Amino acid sequence: MALEVTEIRNRHELREFIYLPAQVNRNNPLWIPPVYMDEWKFFDPKKNRAFQHADTVLALARRDGKAVGRVMGVINRRSNELRHESNGRFGFIECYEEQDVFNVLIAFVENWARGLGMNKLVGPMGFSDQDPQGFLYEGFNHEPTLASFHNLPYMVRFVEAAGYTKEVDYVDYLVKVPDKLPDFYEKISARVARQADLRLLEFKKRNELKLYIERVFELMNATYQQIYGYVPMTDAEMDALVRQYLPVVDPRFVKIVTQEGRVVGFVIGMPNMNVGLRQCKGQLFPFGILQIMAAMKKAKQLDLFLGAIKEECRGRGIDVLLGAAMMRSAIAAGFETMDSHHELEDNLKMRAEMERVGGQIAKRFRIYQKPL
Repeated sequence: MALEVTEIRNRHELREFIYLPAQVNRNNPLWIPPVYMDEWKFFDPKKNRAFQHADTVLALARRDGKAVGRVMGVINRRSNELRHESNGRFGFIECYEEQDVFNVLIAFVENWARGLGMNKLVGPMGFSDQDPQGFLYEGFNHEPTLASFHNLPYMVRFVEAAGYTKEVDYVDYLVKVPDKLPDFYEKISARVARQADLRLLEFKKRNELKLYIERVFELMNATYQQIYGYVPMTDAEMDALVRQYLPVVDPRFVKIVTQEGRVVGFVIGMPNMNVGLRQCKGQLFPFGILQIMAAMKKAKQLDLFLGAIKEECRGRGIDVLLGAAMMRSAIAAGFETMDSHHELEDNLKMRAEMERVGGQIAKRFRIYQKPL
């Protein structure tokens, strides 16, 4: 049967691109739909400022006219300039269990990237590490988080058969929330809290966060420079993230440490919303937002999303101060587990912190690479 890959040229084809994963994963009980309102914004160059600093291509694979796969190609010029690289990226790749479909999709992006002078293709990745990245290759039986892929196992087999090898791995920990904070954690956090120049901030209302949320993203820019795949955000991109996340952030699960008024550490968590997303099938209106909020109130898992500590303040126990505060809030809210989200496999300090509180590796993700 005829198989072809064509670049997306209009809104109708973009709709096929956006909704294809729901068809591919219709028999995958753990798959969660994205928030489709956000998907339309993400793939719109007029609304997503990341397009201003990247070359991109979106494509669909069709067999006898039916969409059977999709892929995005990205060349992040800022990232390449920062790291002195010539890397292209493949991302948001989905297909049915058909190796030939995967092959034509990945070959399409390889040829596109090679034509623009790239010498290596990595992925799955988006514009930056704030987008879902890495194929899940261990832990398929665990619930995903909104910020990560939950691909079917055959995608790992397909990408390796296409000649791709490991670029970098991430681990994802599950931490059992205890009935009470361990005594050693209480003692250490109390000792850190006595440092006169440090102050732990906790919140009850979203409007209390407005004074700090931009400073949180500024700290991200300052501390994430060496993290694989991270690209510094512009002021406009930070403003867009504030508008996107502030309405849904639960202030109880935002912890910030300041030093003489400057934000020097933070951690942000969010109640898992998978049940609500599945109920509303990713559609916020007319009742989806209510289903998502109800699911978050009943959630038994807290998903950690972001965290950072200013480099010169590391080693002072700020990580313990933040972790203890988050754990106390998780206990008070009745959570049973916490999901750490991605941790680079060589981030031994963060991994040690997760393991100190009993965290166990539940999932592993891999970003692949292939010379062009």
